[in-house]
Amino acid sequence: MGDRKKILDVKGLKTTFFTDDGQIPAVDNVDFHIREGEVLGIVGESGCGKSVTSLSIMGLVPSPPGKITGGEILFQDKDLTRLPEKKMREIRGNDIAMIFQEPMTSLNPLFTIGDQLREAIKIHKRDWSKKQINDRAVEMMRLVGLPRAEDLMKEYPHQLSGGMRQRVMIAMALLCDPKVLIADEPTTALDVTIQAQILTLIKNLNEKLNTAVLLITHDLGVVAETCERVIVMYAGKVVEEGPVETIFKDPQHPYTRGLLQSVPDMRFKKDRLYSIPGNVPKPGTIHTGCKFAPRCEFAFDRCINENPDLYQTADNHKTRCFLFDPKEATAHDRTAIKS
Repeated sequence: MGDRKKILDVKGLKTTFFTDDGQIPAVDNVDFHIREGEVLGIVGESGCGKSVTSLSIMGLVPSPPGKITGGEILFQDKDLTRLPEKKMREIRGNDIAMIFQEPMTSLNPLFTIGDQLREAIKIHKRDWSKKQINDRAVEMMRLVGLPRAEDLMKEYPHQLSGGMRQRVMIAMALLCDPKVLIADEPTTALDVTIQAQILTLIKNLNEKLNTAVLLITHDLGVVAETCERVIVMYAGKVVEEGPVETIFKDPQHPYTRGLLQSVPDMRFKKDRLYSIPGNVPKPGTIHTGCKFAPRCEFAFDRCINENPDLYQTADNHKTRCFLFDPKEATAHDRTAIKS
């Protein structure tokens, strides 16, 4: 992986929502990168900041009330946070594309599938002829495995199943050969069989087109099957990151361990499925200390009073937990996490 060039580098990203109740830091000092041809997963519970991170990259955070208040989003040496909207439109959908969370509502019900695909191409390929545009739309429909591509171009979204609409969304995202594809919960509301097909499709397209994929999900099974590296987010912060195999074999942050314990295991019969105690804190309510401390069985005084850094614990493996601070003499607690 080391010889692959970084194509997207997020540094210290802060996205804040300004509300009547005060400032809410939805994304709080987040760092990560993605390399050419890599599949990177971002995982966490609802409200952890996954989708706001992706919207920040796309320049689509609703303003007001949201605003990027700090950090950089570097794409090919350009800081996307400083680009004017006109320049951002040239990148959005062309170099960086996104598959949105809800295929049922992301397509316009008033226009045919063909109209919507052709319109997406026209925005970025203004010198193309009508035939080139139409041929490209049909080509991408076939690439994502849709039968009767020419006939489907004449149909409206309500005439397609959920899985077919999701494939149309993927085709639309890939129309201009983006260098980065952001997939935000691409299998939400789809049945299990279609989910597997969509994930296989994304992985195949990643390998065939060498497109870097940022896959946002709450499903650890999806991460295990699809991603090379994974970032675990909690309350707007990255709490652990590393190679997928390493994270699954040796989860270090108590939150990551809790997530993995919550996954049903058909090999063992349990009376009750494990759940992490407590609830995700309301954004902006915890100002000092580790945001996971109120739910953590290993928390001690320092966790309540100080903010932990992201500590390097092994090659390409980082954890935001004081138990892995080299200066912290709590080896017995660390062993308890691993047991």
